[in-house]
Amino acid sequence: MQKRRLGRTDLSIAPLVLGGNVFGWTADEKTSFDLLDRFVGAGFNAIDTADAYSRWVPGNKGGESETIIGNWMKSRGKRDHVVVITKVGSDMGQGKKDLSAAYIEKAVETSLKRLQVDVIDLYLSHWPDPATPYEETLGAYQRLLEKGKIRYPGCSNLDAGQLRAALDVASLRSLPRYEVLQPEYNLYDRASLDGPLLDLCKAEHIGVITYFSLAKGFLSGKYRSKADLGQSARGEGVAGYLNERGMRILSALDALAERHSAKQAEVALAWIMARPGVTAPIASATTPAQMDSLIRAASLKLSADDIGALDRASA
Repeated sequence: MQKRRLGRTDLSIAPLVLGGNVFGWTADEKTSFDLLDRFVGAGFNAIDTADAYSRWVPGNKGGESETIIGNWMKSRGKRDHVVVITKVGSDMGQGKKDLSAAYIEKAVETSLKRLQVDVIDLYLSHWPDPATPYEETLGAYQRLLEKGKIRYPGCSNLDAGQLRAALDVASLRSLPRYEVLQPEYNLYDRASLDGPLLDLCKAEHIGVITYFSLAKGFLSGKYRSKADLGQSARGEGVAGYLNERGMRILSALDALAERHSAKQAEVALAWIMARPGVTAPIASATTPAQMDSLIRAASLKLSADDIGALDRASA
C-alpha cells in the first residue's frame, strides 16, 4: 500500500488512520483485537488514541483504549509494525485541560505504561490550554524528545492563530515545533480547517490527520431522521446534522456510492483522502463489516467530477 509521509517527520502512514476511541467503549478487548488484526493485516499501520479514551463511559477512568492497544501490540508482537499516536491534556480528573510541563511529564509515563512501549511515535496536545504558555508545553516536549520518550510532538484542535503562535514560539526559542495537526474535518464540518488553517499547514509542511471524519457516523448514511438516532450509542451526537444541508450531502453520497458500488462512508473518506494538504482521515469501526468498509475506502479513487459534486453539496 502506498504510504504518505506525515509532514516533515520520518513517519510514513497508510492513507487511513484507525481511531481507537471505541476501544473500551463500544468495542470490548476481544472485538478490538479482531479489528486491529484486520486493519494491520490489510497493510494499514497508524492507530490513534488518547489517554482520555474512554473516560466518558460510566465506570471507566480513562486509559482503557491505550491499555487495549498496548495489550494487542504485546500479544501480537506488532509494535514495530504500527505508528502509535496518542494525546495528552484532556481532563483526567484534574478538573481542567492541562498542558503544563509538570502534567505532561507525568502523563507520558502513564501512557507509556498502558501502551507497553518505550517511545510514543506521535504525542499530541489534545486541546488548547490558555493557562499554559506555548514555551512551557514545547519545552516539556523537548525534554521528552531528549529522553527518547516520544518521537514527534503534534497538536489537536488549534485554530490558525493558535498554531501560528505556537510555531513562532518554537522558532524564537529553538524549541521543537508541532509537526502534525489533528482537526475536526469532514464533508459537513469543513469551516475550521478549510482556509487559513489548511493554508498554514501546507506552507509549513505540517501533517494533517482529521478526526470525526464521518461526522460522528452521519456520513455513513444510516441516520436519516430522528427515529434513526437510537441505532447506536453515538446516535444522539448526530442530531445536529439532520437538516437541509446534511440531506443534500447524503444525497450526493448516495449517488456516488451507487456509481462506484461503494458505501457512503467509503466515498466520504475517499473525499478527505483526496484533499490537498490532508495526510489521512481517522475513522473507527466496531464490527468486521465496518472495518472491511474502511479498508475498501483507501482504494476508492474519486474523479474530479465526483469531488466537484461533493464540494457543491457541502457548500
